[in-house]
Amino acid sequence: MIPAVRMKKPQPHGVQWIFFDLGSTLIDETEADLRRIREMLAGTDVTEEAYCRKRLELIRLGLPGDRAAIACFGLTKTPWHSEEEKPYPDAAPTLAELKRRGYKLGVIANQPPGTIRRLTRWELLPYFDVVAASAELGMAKPDPAIFQWALAQANCRAQHAAMVGDRLDNDIAPANRLGMRSVRLLRGLGAHHSPRSAEERPEYTVRTLTELLNLF
Repeated sequence: MIPAVRMKKPQPHGVQWIFFDLGSTLIDETEADLRRIREMLAGTDVTEEAYCRKRLELIRLGLPGDRAAIACFGLTKTPWHSEEEKPYPDAAPTLAELKRRGYKLGVIANQPPGTIRRLTRWELLPYFDVVAASAELGMAKPDPAIFQWALAQANCRAQHAAMVGDRLDNDIAPANRLGMRSVRLLRGLGAHHSPRSAEERPEYTVRTLTELLNLF
């Protein structure tokens, strides 16, 4: 596991906007993930333990965990239940403090339709000035176009923006390519990935959202 970076003093680096991923960053997907696994395994002889063990093994080999595990066991992917998702306890307090410090906040996320509705239900929408969601825009990470769209909406140059996310491929690498500051959050399955290139190496790594307050 990569150690988290803890800084004693804020280092804003000229950042004006901070963009966030949603799943496994601001939003806890644990229950939705478990429900889908149980639905996929229903009627098979594959145990939940075996599936999760194989998925983690494949992730550590640099493969797409669920897709590879589903193929390995010959399973059929079942629908994702967004209603089982919920914000992490440190999400709203951290967003509120960043807003209080004067930062503009945004979302750049691969999401099914209805992101605004879900953000409203989670009581997080008031914190965000820009929401770039893949289903509504017809573009998805790691395509730089979705990042560029968000930056254009924010009227912000890449060097004055930061991206916070759990995925090296979808969050960190695209942000680095564009010249954004990159912060990796060690949460969820993404925490088990290792950088495969210099572009996938984050500028900072944190274990909780609260630790962002040491950076910005």
